[in-house]
Amino acid sequence: MQPVFAPRTSRARISPRLAAILALVLVPACVLLTFLWAPTATIGLTGSGETQWDFAQKIFYIHVPIAFAAYLCFAAGAWNGLLYLLKERDDYDIRSYSGVHSGMVFGTLVLMTGSIWAKAAWGVWWQWGDRQLLVFLTLYLFYGAYFILRFSLEPGRARNRASAIYAILGVALVPLSFLAIRIADTLIHPIVLTSDGDRLTGPMWGTFAVGVAGFAALAIWMLQLETTAKLRAMRGYGADEEAPAVEASHA
Repeated sequence: MQPVFAPRTSRARISPRLAAILALVLVPACVLLTFLWAPTATIGLTGSGETQWDFAQKIFYIHVPIAFAAYLCFAAGAWNGLLYLLKERDDYDIRSYSGVHSGMVFGTLVLMTGSIWAKAAWGVWWQWGDRQLLVFLTLYLFYGAYFILRFSLEPGRARNRASAIYAILGVALVPLSFLAIRIADTLIHPIVLTSDGDRLTGPMWGTFAVGVAGFAALAIWMLQLETTAKLRAMRGYGADEEAPAVEASHA
């Protein structure tokens, strides 16, 4: 009897089932809390002393957690790229690729939600004068070129090493993207924590925390699903599993 294949993976701190449950519960909860619980921010109108409701600010509770999820995926790609350089195990190459791939998915959502926020706040879909937008776009395009590099090389150790080095270099843009928010205190990218205290109320913090946890769980779930599928394909799991069924059909 042929033994059942089991991928040789290290024990994950969060199981795929737990990550899936958290994602499926917390992400919809974040959306509901955003519109039903978190208060609507206001904007002071210069000169008149009046205030205006800022409904577009509510996208903050989705846009920023998605950005954190993208950073998490890119960091996972860089970390596993480093592990590949140290140990040269193919599974680390797969994990690094999955990190970059999932990061690009979340990065696309960041640019989409950011453009919606910019249109509502500035009246344009993109503001080239905003440093945060430009830094994240640079990060996004950098990792987009990762796939051009990877698939322009023949599969093997050389491609894996080049991909790992590229993933590690790209993660240096993550803290720059985060700090750019403090460099440019614009309407669309307000600084939440200042020396005078934070600018969020209790319900705002609660909604934001649920969003961060939910999209982080979604990122972990996506990483685990893609990594597991690619590892099984690389090790011939599908072929080994189907072989007994094929033999039985000819018996």
